[in-house]
Amino acid sequence: MINYKEVESLIKLLDDPDNEISRHVEDKLLSYGYEIINYLESAWEQSFDAILQERIENLVHKIQFRNIKTELELWKLGGSFDLLQGVILINKYQYPDLDEQKIINQIEAVKRDIWLQMTYEMSAVEKVKLINHVIYTLHGFSGNTTNHQDPQNSYIAQVLESKKGNQILLATIYSIIAQKLDIPIYGVNLPQHFVLAYVDESPESSTENTVLFYINAFNRGFIFARRDVDSFLKQLSLKPDKHYYEPCSNLDIVKRILRNLISSYEKLGSTEKAQELKELLMLF
Repeated sequence: MINYKEVESLIKLLDDPDNEISRHVEDKLLSYGYEIINYLESAWEQSFDAILQERIENLVHKIQFRNIKTELELWKLGGSFDLLQGVILINKYQYPDLDEQKIINQIEAVKRDIWLQMTYEMSAVEKVKLINHVIYTLHGFSGNTTNHQDPQNSYIAQVLESKKGNQILLATIYSIIAQKLDIPIYGVNLPQHFVLAYVDESPESSTENTVLFYINAFNRGFIFARRDVDSFLKQLSLKPDKHYYEPCSNLDIVKRILRNLISSYEKLGSTEKAQELKELLMLF
């Protein structure tokens, strides 16, 4: 049980001019964890002391950051099966109070619009054309070409709201929706680009992970072939390694989103955020 009288006394000592005391107080408050955030926020609202307010803000952020680290680590240790949950956890780094259910509902709304028009007889290409129609025409999603480096492009809640995102977030949303419809579309971790693969999971398929074709989610679901991947790698003077052609893991996707965010914040000069995201990346 939290001793709120003790917490109240500790908060008053946060702005103590003696750094040793304020550090000790902060450590003690940190030990309480997530449960005291509401209490800290209430103390911030009631305070007119700028130093105390700043220290409360820093403390709340530290608690929230520790919590995200723990949740991401548990997600990884649990097998990282739920890609949507992994992407939501990254979003919570910047927006700790985000409404997870709203994100789930937005994904379900797009899924439902596809499902209502889908028939069993559809071929793989027809299914992709239907997904493209719903995602890009009905719901208006598009690649953010004017401000590609904006960190908001890497946060799923912001992409679902603005309908604009970078390559990996649009591909991630696309594959999450497809997999919810039992359509085998997975991410492919190409260098300098992130695309999707439609995998042949039919019993007649002779080898595991046979890719029927590829999809560019950033370019309105454009369908392309293996030879196009060959040409792309040739332009980059890269050898055609196996992992450039096959689906990657959910862990790989989350790591790539984190790297994108690190790059975005470094370009903005937000070194503290970039450093914290590197800490999250180190978990993997």
